[in-house]
Amino acid sequence: MTKSEFGRVFNIQRYTIHDGPGIRTELFLKGCPLKCEWCGNPESHKSIFEPGIYPSKCIGKDKCGFCIDVCEKKESLVFKDNKLISIDRSKCINCMECAIACPSDAIKMWGEEISIDDAMEIIRKDIPYYEKSGGGVTLSGGEPLMQIEFVKGLLRKCKREGIHTCVESTLCTDFETIEKIIPYTDLIITDIKHMNTNIHKKHTKMQNERILENIKMVSKINKPMIIRIPIIPNVNDDMENMKATADFILDELDNNILTLQLLQFMRLGEEKYKSLNMIYPMKDIEYDKDKFLEKVKSFRDFFKEKGINCIVGTTSKEKSND
Repeated sequence: MTKSEFGRVFNIQRYTIHDGPGIRTELFLKGCPLKCEWCGNPESHKSIFEPGIYPSKCIGKDKCGFCIDVCEKKESLVFKDNKLISIDRSKCINCMECAIACPSDAIKMWGEEISIDDAMEIIRKDIPYYEKSGGGVTLSGGEPLMQIEFVKGLLRKCKREGIHTCVESTLCTDFETIEKIIPYTDLIITDIKHMNTNIHKKHTKMQNERILENIKMVSKINKPMIIRIPIIPNVNDDMENMKATADFILDELDNNILTLQLLQFMRLGEEKYKSLNMIYPMKDIEYDKDKFLEKVKSFRDFFKEKGINCIVGTTSKEKSND
C-alpha cells in the first residue's frame, strides 16, 4: 500500500446521529490548522501520535514499570509518589512504546494509523443501519482535509458502494484541496466562528478570510452544506456578530444552505487537556447555562425571522419548539 492509503485517526464512532443525516459512522482525523479555545478535542490539534497520561490509572512504577523498561527517553517520564503523573513533551519522541506496554491504560495513545481498506471493513458493518436511516459516513477531525489523499480515497470507495458521505471541515485550506473531494462528498458541514477576522484570529489563531471565501465557493457550486455557529460566551454571543452572519448568508450565499445550526457552548475535553499537559483555555469561564440557552434560542428566532432555516443543536429537528 502507498502512504496515501493510510490515515491518522484519533477516534472512530459508530451509530452517531449528530454529524449528518441518519445513523452514521464517523472517523475523526488528527491535525488541525485552527486552535479554537473551546475545542473539545485537543488530541486532534497535532497530526503526530501523542501519549495521554491518566495518573489515577497508574499501578505504580514499583509494581509495574513497563513504561520505564521500553522508553528510549526515560527522562521524559515524570513520576510523583511512585505514579506516572506527566510526560516532558520536550523530551518525548512520541514513539508510543510506553502506551503499548502500559497494562492499565494510564498511558493512552492519542492516534492510530488506519488503512482505507481497514476503514471500509468497519464502515461496511453498518450499511444496514445506513439503509434504514438514510445515514452514511462522516469524516471529521481535527481537519480531515489535512490528510486529503486518504480522505479522497476513502470517500471515493464509499461512493462506489453507494454510501452517503459527509465531510465536516473548517474549510481553512486552499480551494484546490476542497475540489478534490467535491465529486465524492454528498454533504459538507462547516463553521462560521466569527465574522470579524481579528476576533476570529484571537480565539482560533487563524484569520477567517479564506474560510469565508471557501464557504462562498461551496455555495456557488450548489454542494449541500450545513453551517454551524458554536455560540461561545464572551466570544461571539452578541447580536452584532449574528447580524453580520445573517447578512453573509443572505447576501453572499443567497441563503443557499440546508440549515444553520447553533451549538451551545459546553465544557468538553478538560480531562483530555490534562492528559496532554495542556491548559484548558475555557477553564475560568462562568455563565448561567439556562440563561445562555435562552440567549441561543433568541438568536435562532432572529435567523428564522430573516428567512434562514435555523435550529439549536445538530440533529434535523429540535427536541422542542420552545
